[in-house]
Amino acid sequence: MVENERLRQEMRRCESELQELRATPVAPCPGCEHSQESAQLRDKLSQLQLEVAENKGMLSELNLEVQQKTDRLAEVELRLKDCLAEKAQEEERLSRRLRDSHETIASLRALSPPVKYVIKTVEVESPKTKQALSESQARNQHLQEQVAMQRQVLKEMEQQLQSSHQLTMQLRAQIAMYESELERAHGQMLEEMQSLEEDKNRAIEEAFARAQVEMKAVHENLAGVRTNLLTLQPALRTLTNDYNGLKRQVRSFPLLLQEALRSVKAEIGQAIEEVNSNNQELLRKYRRELQLRKKCHNELVRLKGNIRVIARVRPITKEDGEGPEAANAVTFDPDDDAIIHLLHKGKPVSFELDKVFSPRASQQDEVQALITSCIDGFNVCIFAYGQTGAGKTYTMEGTHENPGINQRALQLLFSEVQEKASDWEYTITVSAAEIYNEVLRDLLGKEPQEKLEIRLCPDGSGQLYVPGLTEFQVQCVDDINKVFEFGHTNRTTEFTNLNEHSSRSHALLIVTVRGMDCSTGLRTTGKLNLVDLAGSERVGKSGAEGSRLREAQHINKSLSALGDVIAALRSRQGHVPFRNSKLTYLLQDSLSGDSKTLMVVQVSPVEKNTSETLYSLKFAERVRSVELGPGPRRAELGSWSSQEHLEWEPACQTPQPSARAHSAPSSGTTSRPGSIRRKLQPSA
Repeated sequence: MVENERLRQEMRRCESELQELRATPVAPCPGCEHSQESAQLRDKLSQLQLEVAENKGMLSELNLEVQQKTDRLAEVELRLKDCLAEKAQEEERLSRRLRDSHETIASLRALSPPVKYVIKTVEVESPKTKQALSESQARNQHLQEQVAMQRQVLKEMEQQLQSSHQLTMQLRAQIAMYESELERAHGQMLEEMQSLEEDKNRAIEEAFARAQVEMKAVHENLAGVRTNLLTLQPALRTLTNDYNGLKRQVRSFPLLLQEALRSVKAEIGQAIEEVNSNNQELLRKYRRELQLRKKCHNELVRLKGNIRVIARVRPITKEDGEGPEAANAVTFDPDDDAIIHLLHKGKPVSFELDKVFSPRASQQDEVQALITSCIDGFNVCIFAYGQTGAGKTYTMEGTHENPGINQRALQLLFSEVQEKASDWEYTITVSAAEIYNEVLRDLLGKEPQEKLEIRLCPDGSGQLYVPGLTEFQVQCVDDINKVFEFGHTNRTTEFTNLNEHSSRSHALLIVTVRGMDCSTGLRTTGKLNLVDLAGSERVGKSGAEGSRLREAQHINKSLSALGDVIAALRSRQGHVPFRNSKLTYLLQDSLSGDSKTLMVVQVSPVEKNTSETLYSLKFAERVRSVELGPGPRRAELGSWSSQEHLEWEPACQTPQPSARAHSAPSSGTTSRPGSIRRKLQPSA
């Protein structure tokens, strides 16, 4: 009985809502065709209203244009009135001067006969009278000259009067033309206004007719809605029955939910156990694949050859000049990026290297593999070779917007170190040196001009080191950049005819990477040598004199020694003349069997440098044919020395100098002066 009473109340409430719906107008159904047509008619009405607004805007613009032309006409009339007034004043002034001239001429004509008579009658009088006669004659001559001048002025005034008449006729013609234009514009404006008014009335009538049709359709839709409301009562009863069924289902829902949760929890727990077991298996496979990747990667680099040679062609610049000598003589093979073609004296010459980069290419991909080898414990050397002005320093150092090999290599180095930070601990130190006139100098030392020597390590490893070469421990690329900028200020560069900032020395940036596997205790030591060689040059072209000539001679001598070393390695001679030059002696580790070396040969594409380009590419081919053999990995098990433990402590982010013997494991450390440290500290 209670349920029946509740259903009766719900039925009364639904009947009251139905009465309210019948009393209130109902919006047309969304899918009705009449409502869509009504919406279209509303859109068209709004478009017509927009067109009327645009026509009103055009009408206002025409009114403004008519007003402007009216103002211009008034201005022209004022100017014409001013011109006519000036003309009248000028005519009046000229007429007055003409009357004065006529009166003067008449008076002069009236005075001339008595003078002539006096001249005739006093010919026999006294000398005094003769003197008076001569004075009268002079005065008469003066008066005649004045008469002639007045006649000339009269002619000029008549000409001015005639020109003013012509100007008046031109102004009148312009006024007539302006009046005709104004009448034509006024007529056009009236026609446009009339057409706009007709368009507006027609649009309003069409909109009104469409609105009537729309209202009719709305009334028809309303009648249909009322009919539909009458059929809602059976549907309401059906909904009530459905509601009761849902209520019964809701009462039994908590039990069903608890059972479903228990089954889902069991499935999730089982899935988690399976995922954990799979993760352990994947982690084991990952570590095994990581070791295999290292092995395959190093084997791939060894098979490619320990000395890889790539070429990069710099773009043609405005310093190359214009004309036939500045024409491009270098072309590339579209099918093979290891082939480069040179047109030398009208004959094409082709060279095959490991890879050739166009002026807009990047060498980042070639550096990636070598950086990985350095972190794995191998010695790596990257050096740039080529004539002066070929872009070696730009390729190695680059700019802030487009970093060179140095920046890219260091960024990749620290990126790899950061990725392995969870399993490995690394210590990175950096040194910078230059070879100037066969003298090895420390660019980071307190005395950059101090002469250094190259020695063998006392530990019997056969490695070379430089006693007294300053080292800085670094934590990021910015630290290396600060150290390198400090050393760059001490490097020797001068102006020559071939290069405005020609490097007069060989620069070396030495980065040492020491790593230890935290789980196994395995230690590795890798060295990254970034070398910017001074450019070979011809004294006749560079215009070197005095000290520049002596520098060029030492540069060419050291590069010739490098060529001798390459020739000896290529022919597998028993003795390789590394000690003939400080450059080759310092690069002995990089050019022997314990290093992985990349040479970037820089060439100029212009016609005037084809001889130097030909020599550089031939030298690159000879270097590419050298087989040094597989490079050993410098790794051992054991604990770090106390000195190395001290170097790991990141006391501060500023690179700390260490003036110990470079690469010598048994040498101690000394402190650097405070002024140098303050110079290298980052700004706050």
